[in-house]
Amino acid sequence: MTLEQTLTGLRVRQPGLMTLIQDTGRFGQHHLGLTTGGPLDPDAFYWANRLCDNDAGATALEISFGGLVLEAEVDTRIALTGAELSLSINGQDSECWRSHAVRRGDLIELGYATEGCRAYLAVSGGFEIAPRFGSAATVVREGIGGLNGSKLAPGDFLPCQTDRDSRVWVMPPQHRPVQDRDVRLRVIPGYQIDHFDPVQQALFFSSEYHTTERSDRMGYRLEGQAIRANINGILSEGICQGAIQVPSDGQPIILLNDRQTIGGYPKLGSVFTPDLASLAQRTQGARVQFEPITVDDAHNQLWLGRVRRERIELVRG
Repeated sequence: MTLEQTLTGLRVRQPGLMTLIQDTGRFGQHHLGLTTGGPLDPDAFYWANRLCDNDAGATALEISFGGLVLEAEVDTRIALTGAELSLSINGQDSECWRSHAVRRGDLIELGYATEGCRAYLAVSGGFEIAPRFGSAATVVREGIGGLNGSKLAPGDFLPCQTDRDSRVWVMPPQHRPVQDRDVRLRVIPGYQIDHFDPVQQALFFSSEYHTTERSDRMGYRLEGQAIRANINGILSEGICQGAIQVPSDGQPIILLNDRQTIGGYPKLGSVFTPDLASLAQRTQGARVQFEPITVDDAHNQLWLGRVRRERIELVRG
């Protein structure tokens, strides 16, 4: 008998277009050239885990666009949040944003997203994935995290604990996010904004951009009004999540979780972190606009958002 045969978990029957094992991310490793990873929509990730009575950072699945099919080889609970897509258990339609009991032999099927594009599936206790450099987060570009540094494949086995708890939690509908087609992003200007004269800054904050097909977990490339800096490049330096790079073609790039750790393009500033989840749920052709926000306002909004989230109470299903 193999070690896998002694474990309980979920078996991947169809992996979907892009399904990744994620936890909250890999921090403190930039000096090794390893980026952060982690969920592109951390709020949806948080609620999937909370619906399963997990710690906020428990390892879960990020499903981009849908199409995932799993077979339960364990009695447990699951929850699906994020993008709007269908969920069925043994062919029966099941609601997202609530926990569901599944039993050994059950088939869990996800459809394809109709609004948004990132969904999160948590399991009671989290998936038991060995961490690499302090995290189980999968970064495909670096070949690290998850089961083998890559997206899920047919036949993969996702170990997790048995849980026969019958409690079911539901997120009240009024607290669930609305997946709008368009998004407005708040921007904290950075020190390099002085390399963009007042006219270029005004153009950036008054123009409408669109997401393109050249967007992924590394970053979203936008197209629209070109913005010009008074320099072509800078000495490569560390890059934060949400940084807005402006390459020589003048089309902004917003860097996300799987970004490179250093870069040499001038930057207008950084998108306010909570707004990045809205961007990461957008597909090609979504309209994007920007507005400036001060550091003090960003701190206040961040803390207010955390307080609001903590005050949301799940209800028994």
